[in-house]
Amino acid sequence: MTKKRCAWCEKTDLYKDYHDNEWGKPVYDDATLFEFLILETFQAGLSWYTVLVKRDNFRKAFAGFDVQKVAKFSDAKLQVLAEDTGIIRNKLKIKAAVTNAQAFIKVQEEFGSFSKYIWGFVDGKPIDNNPKTLSNVPATTEISDKLSKDLKKRGFKFVGSTVVYAHMQATGMVNDHVEDCWVRN
Repeated sequence: MTKKRCAWCEKTDLYKDYHDNEWGKPVYDDATLFEFLILETFQAGLSWYTVLVKRDNFRKAFAGFDVQKVAKFSDAKLQVLAEDTGIIRNKLKIKAAVTNAQAFIKVQEEFGSFSKYIWGFVDGKPIDNNPKTLSNVPATTEISDKLSKDLKKRGFKFVGSTVVYAHMQATGMVNDHVEDCWVRN
């Protein structure tokens, strides 16, 4: 019997694997939250699939998503990344990865962890939207608007409400698996 999944992931096995094993599962680990933040900011304006197929390349290019290392990337390193065909070579997004790493560290210092900070926007537990179909899944919410605004105030870049909501979905802050998806059941 074939598993019923959210329709957005049916295109490829890579998408199915991501959907089945990662998307929407609560993440409280700062390292993983940083990885998703970087990947989501690169995804802005593109398809998630474009980022997903390059994920391993991003991992190599961004020091295994080690926030301390990324925060210290030099201009020379940024130039190398801008020429790396294995990643999305948007210079503004590459620079934003460093800016976001630096802001991420400041949030960790202020709150004890980035996880404590970000999960505070949903009172520490996932919001279950229980959508019947994909058309019931929002692109943004009041919470993603509020979180986006706060991240921007803290110096983060490429964190509009749509990017932030995608991050919330990816890291399980919200559960948007549709009603008949096997992951939900």
